[in-house]
Amino acid sequence: MASQKIALVTGAGSGIGRSSSLALAKAGFAVVLAGRRAEALAAVAAEIEAAGGTALPVATDVADEASVEALFAAVRDRFGRLDVLFNNAGRNAGATPLDDYPLDLWDKVVATNLTGVFLCTRAAFRLMKAQTPQGGRIINNGSISAHAPRPNALAYTATKHAITGVTKQVALDGRAFDIVCGQIDIGNAATELTERMTKGVLQPDGRMIPEDRVDVGIVADAVVHMASLPLEANILFLTVMAAKMPFVGRG
Repeated sequence: MASQKIALVTGAGSGIGRSSSLALAKAGFAVVLAGRRAEALAAVAAEIEAAGGTALPVATDVADEASVEALFAAVRDRFGRLDVLFNNAGRNAGATPLDDYPLDLWDKVVATNLTGVFLCTRAAFRLMKAQTPQGGRIINNGSISAHAPRPNALAYTATKHAITGVTKQVALDGRAFDIVCGQIDIGNAATELTERMTKGVLQPDGRMIPEDRVDVGIVADAVVHMASLPLEANILFLTVMAAKMPFVGRG
């Protein structure tokens, strides 16, 4: 339909990205699915289309400038505009003591978590600024680690703190063009990647303690709520977390 809004989700093949893509499609968005694994994207697209929705899977490495440019060219060619970008793609490195932290691991985490967000945000900003009607919404996946670190997680913590700065800067720079930017900070969403938390997570006092998780569908619903707001309103920061996880008072 002509009035259908277009959303792009990075890291859409699994976890929070997959759940958010399905929820956005259910809410009426046409969804562009970006991620490195073409097969996983195709599976999500098939699920959306089977329910009557519209999906465009595009294999993408968000840390590669040419790959990101090709992604946004595909969006322009297929839909002519973009209403929502959810910068969700990210990676962790496992617990690594600071004095043993290898540079190549630091570079890989920064490339995905920070440079990838920059490249996608820049491309979305250009498109949203040029399209008619002008404007759009950018949502960044922050983390509880944007506020409080876990032990031995330097690169992840640094990049997630940096995302908070990106969110504020884009929210400021986008004002003149009706481009708004907000951040969702997620704590322990129940996905394949957090399954290990049920067995034990390293705490600041050295203990390994199981941690509560929150259904990923609740996180996806929060993303849809942010995405569905009119452009005169913005949720600048939103925290969605397992109520009993160790965050308030962490450490």
